Amino acid sequence: MQPCVPENDIRHVDDAQSRFEEAIELFSDVDVARPSRLAGWKVGHVLTHVARNADSHVRRAEAAARGEVVEQYRGGHKGRTQEIELGANRRADDLITDVRVSADALRAIWLELPSTAWEGITRDVGGQERPMSALPARRWQELEVHLVDLGVGITHRDFPDEFVVAWLPRLRATAESRLPRGTRMPRPGALDDRDELAWLYGRLLRDDLPELAPWS
Repeated sequence: MQPCVPENDIRHVDDAQSRFEEAIELFSDVDVARPSRLAGWKVGHVLTHVARNADSHVRRAEAAARGEVVEQYRGGHKGRTQEIELGANRRADDLITDVRVSADALRAIWLELPSTAWEGITRDVGGQERPMSALPARRWQELEVHLVDLGVGITHRDFPDEFVVAWLPRLRATAESRLPRGTRMPRPGALDDRDELAWLYGRLLRDDLPELAPWS
């Protein structure tokens, strides 16, 4: 059986990365210092996170090529948080370059990765083990969701059709376990697909919708 190289997911990442870079290409120092749509994070936090997330994928791909399993982020959750805080207050040009360079490095290693390495096991920051072949889809998810978090007029209504089709069933399967005790799922038909996916990602808050525990 041939190893599964997730070429379609890599194409989705390329497309999402292009749209992300287009959205940030004219950011000024004022833009990166303003609040993002994520509580407690400025735009600089979002950009730093996206860049360090790319690095974490490079790190795991390199380990998979060696037949090893490593932490997604050095130092786990604490290390991830420290890196984001350290990078969040940089100038716009530095942040934009970081997003681009880290993404280029990720794309390069994915294209060079031996096909057998895609069968390797990886571990995310929460300890969940996943096959290497599942990671491009995870990166795609990061880009689509954080593109909305930038607060530049792109909303969940702009999620690509293929993204909604791919990720709504996966997130829907987590909803019951993330509901506060004693609450129920929204009634059928209360949300269209994009609103439901945004709610499942914690990006749609309404009085008639329960607030879910964080997604992972």
